[in-house]
Amino acid sequence: MKIGNIDLGTQPVLLAPMEDVTDIGFRLLCRQMGAAMVYSEFVSSDALIRMVNKSLAKLQVIADERPVAIQIYGRDVDAMREAALIVVEQAHPDVLDLNFGCPVKKVAGKGAGAGMLQNVPQMLAITRAVVDALPHTPVTVKTRLGWDNDHRIIVDLAEQLQDCGIKALTIHGRTRAQMYTGEADWTLIGEVKNNPRMHIPIIGNGDIDSAEKARMCFHRYGVDAVMVGRATFGRPWIFREICQGLGKPCPAMAISSSHPEMSAGWKLDVLKQQVVNSVERIDEYRGILHVRRHLAASPIFKGIPNFRETRIRMLRAETMDELFAIMEETRPLVINNQNIPQN
Repeated sequence: MKIGNIDLGTQPVLLAPMEDVTDIGFRLLCRQMGAAMVYSEFVSSDALIRMVNKSLAKLQVIADERPVAIQIYGRDVDAMREAALIVVEQAHPDVLDLNFGCPVKKVAGKGAGAGMLQNVPQMLAITRAVVDALPHTPVTVKTRLGWDNDHRIIVDLAEQLQDCGIKALTIHGRTRAQMYTGEADWTLIGEVKNNPRMHIPIIGNGDIDSAEKARMCFHRYGVDAVMVGRATFGRPWIFREICQGLGKPCPAMAISSSHPEMSAGWKLDVLKQQVVNSVERIDEYRGILHVRRHLAASPIFKGIPNFRETRIRMLRAETMDELFAIMEETRPLVINNQNIPQN
């Protein structure tokens, strides 16, 4: 599959853009695990043109994580065009992605993100303006099936977006009204992909949490790529699982561990590496804070008897030495626990 001139190989698996999740450290780890391309946290166009430091910091990209996409959101044509130019000038991303899918109220409620599904003419105007402004950078779009169940417009919308000149389209199989509830509906994603008038790559997103599900979505719906989001929390090795399940070669590992790859002990070492990555690129306190949701969600701790107090201590740790000491306490429990999910 290619996005512009970027070759992502056959059946690529991508890391979804997620606010407060997909910083450089996590993106790099997911690339090492087999993600074919990674996406930044979304960045506000209004904040970029005001040169807000926190937003500008999200534009940092390192060579080892490429190919990487920077995603921006907003509702104003001129602001989105200007923000796109800032991104390209400062980050030189491999792909510039437009967020027309974020469902949260502070974004969609103000007409940006998935809010654009209620103003398709404005969405198309923004897309055309950004595509025209970036002749040398592939522009892509990520969106949803529609605003609600009565307005599932994606099949027609996909053609309109393609006509604007985008190089790929990612579709999350839910409406904005669904947020992240219920099961993702891939039938319309498949309908878009099988539309003979569509010729750009279609990337499917929603509920990919195993190699089996990724394989099913590739085979049943014919998508060109799948994107994994929330299933990566505390489980960046999911990309390795999916690549192995699809029979794809995995990159050489850069994780230092005395445990066999994909074993429970190895996965604990991967989480420790994630902490290191985060601390090195932020600072100790905020870096640890940034990975707490991953530690809380990680399947390697599930099923361990009487683990609640240990989990609380782990999530309250404020230094890397303290956190790693607690994680090492859990190592024999993690390794010996017979109820740990194998995925």
